[in-house]
This record gives sequence, C-alpha cells and structure tokens, in this order.
Amino acid sequence: MGRDVLLYWPNIIGYVRIVLVLMSWAVFGRPAVFIPLYSVSIALDGVDGWAARRLGQTSRFGAWLDVVVDNLSRGMLWSLLFEWGWLVTAVEWCVFVCNHSTNGADWKRSFTSSPYLVRAIMANGFQTPLGAWVIGGLHCLPLWLYGFRWGVLSQTLGLSPWMQTVGTVVLAAGRLLGFVAEIWCIWVHIKHLTNNEIEKKS
Repeated sequence: MGRDVLLYWPNIIGYVRIVLVLMSWAVFGRPAVFIPLYSVSIALDGVDGWAARRLGQTSRFGAWLDVVVDNLSRGMLWSLLFEWGWLVTAVEWCVFVCNHSTNGADWKRSFTSSPYLVRAIMANGFQTPLGAWVIGGLHCLPLWLYGFRWGVLSQTLGLSPWMQTVGTVVLAAGRLLGFVAEIWCIWVHIKHLTNNEIEKKS
C-alpha cells in the first residue's frame, strides 16, 4: 500500500477541500463567492468519510488529513473574523495533537471511559442528535457569524434580528458543548503525560 494511500479518493477530496479553503481565503471580502466555496468545503467533509468506508479506503493518513483540513478551514475563518479568533483554533489544534498522538485514526472510538456528556457527544462518531448539534456549532457557527458581519443574514436571507439571535445562540451552544469535550481531551492527555513521567521515575 504505502504511498498509494495518498491517492485514495477520500484523500483527493481532502486536497480539493484545501484548494477551496485557499480560494475562500482569497475572496474573504466577497460573500457571494466566499460562502459557496466555504460551504462546499464543509459539505465535502461529510463525503470523504463516507467515500472512505464505501470504497474500503480508510487510512491513518486520511483520518489525519481530515482533521487537518477541518482545522485549517475553521482557523482561517475564525482568525479573519476576530482578533481573538486564533484562540478558538489554538484549542482545536491542541485537541488534535492530544487525540492523534495517543489514539491515531481511532481517536473517535477512544471515549468509552469518558464522562456521560462526552460519551454522548462522541457516540457513533458524532452521528447522534447531540453529536450533530456539536458538529453544527463547530462548522456552522463561524460561517453564521460571517453572514451576520457581512449582512448576509439580514439583507440576503431577510432574517429578522430575533431569528439571527436564536440561530447564534443555538450554534454557540453546540460549539460550547464541543468545547466541553475538547477540554476533556486535553485533560486526559495531560494525565497521560504526567502518568508516564511517574512510571519513568519509578
């Protein structure tokens, strides 16, 4: 197999997503172009995993690439939206390091001993109502805030202020639930690292 993995169809989808993110970055100030490009990238995030399972082309590289592209796209958007946006993406990259350094491609199945809320969020690879809420907050909140900032929600979509507020609250709540799981991942990794230190000394 070896480097053939690089040309698996799910990974090619990942490369396409990177191109879409770079194109989105270049047209950040043009919502009519940015939103379709960025939205297609988000949609393809669901396609690559399906293709990997359907074609029997799952791989450690693919699992790694999927999260890298997610973090690149959201990091780009958060950082361009707010001066403090890098903090959000910094947490996401930290969680990526924690999960993949310990569990690799199986990171989604490593939460069996987690608290109930974390297990409920991660159950079946996020394929539950709660997991979908968290993924919605993760992917859609920055795009929603982009639409708010550029007047897309009010002018293009014609959403009333209260509908914009409700949408923001629902997506932000999903993102906060995700943050709970992220903090748990970081804490578990810290315990793993400190336990190793104790074992080495003994």
